[in-house]
Amino acid sequence: MISRLSGAVLRAAMVILMISMPALVLASTPVDTAQIVGLVCIVAGVFTFVEYNSSSPSLIEFRDAPPFNRVRFAGLAATVFALTIIAKGSYDPTNLTNLFLLIGGNLADAMDFPYSPVRLVVLMLPAEADAMLINNVRVAAGLSYLVSLISLAVFIIALRLKNWPNQRGGFNVWTNLPTFDPTAGGDVVERLERDGQVNIILGFLLPFLIPALVKLASDVFNPIQLQDSHTLIWTMTAWAFIPASLIMRGIAMLRVAQMIALQRERAYLNARDEDGVLI
Repeated sequence: MISRLSGAVLRAAMVILMISMPALVLASTPVDTAQIVGLVCIVAGVFTFVEYNSSSPSLIEFRDAPPFNRVRFAGLAATVFALTIIAKGSYDPTNLTNLFLLIGGNLADAMDFPYSPVRLVVLMLPAEADAMLINNVRVAAGLSYLVSLISLAVFIIALRLKNWPNQRGGFNVWTNLPTFDPTAGGDVVERLERDGQVNIILGFLLPFLIPALVKLASDVFNPIQLQDSHTLIWTMTAWAFIPASLIMRGIAMLRVAQMIALQRERAYLNARDEDGVLI
């Protein structure tokens, strides 16, 4: 119980620190923005604490199957940190901010080719956008997209090397997939495979679809104002993190489906061997 409580407190503190990072680092944070960030930190921290301190899960998936959520959080925190450092360099340049800006600029140049996600993000900007805003968006998009790809690669490597999610000797579907109902109808393996494939397809398409949808919506609604550092940080973070998270979820569900299918086959072979012995 003490271990679960301390783990819940630590996770809640890390979530609060990650969300508040841009507001704490950027000196130009408006008071209204700081208040909104504080409210979001309270809600996110309480939710994380309650979720991980409870013995019965509610929403967070793969809670007891590390490193799924750890890789996702590390990728999200790394993206927010990198974009925050770059934003800080616009008014308080240091060696660290210049280093991140140089890395992000090189990545943006390498990933900004026709029909690439980075190019589409730049194209969603209004025609009157100045050169500095375009460059900031390019750098943020390239850096955040690379971090999402690295997070995805780390998860795939962990999945292969650690026999995920069965590295601890068991996998509880109810605990790790609380939103998935095995009794809803149909074969569990087929449903997991279908959901996993849908998540992977959506994760692959979203980096291309989101800029197009934003561009279309800007003709009807007010376009997103990426001149604000906080808006730029969280928009680019969401643009890169959500698709990568969906792909990771899809891979995880396909892995669980494969594990259940193997257990079924093993149980069938054992039952057949026992029948053969009885005969």
